[in-house]
Amino acid sequence: MADTNAAGKTIVVEQIGSPIRRPGTQRATLIGLGLNKLHRRRELEDTPSIRGAIAKVSHLVRIVDEA
Repeated sequence: MADTNAAGKTIVVEQIGSPIRRPGTQRATLIGLGLNKLHRRRELEDTPSIRGAIAKVSHLVRIVDEA
């Protein structure tokens, strides 16, 4: 598990959907990812927990770049 973080793999995620009229857990997941407005991008570590959060709100975000 330390090998993936040591390699410095990152993922760039962009918010493409609004959390309006979505369950509170999806809104909280977006905030946890550091996204709160449309077209905002965040560079995050590529870990299983981040991938799970992205999968939870996959209809609201898109993966722009995987490094």
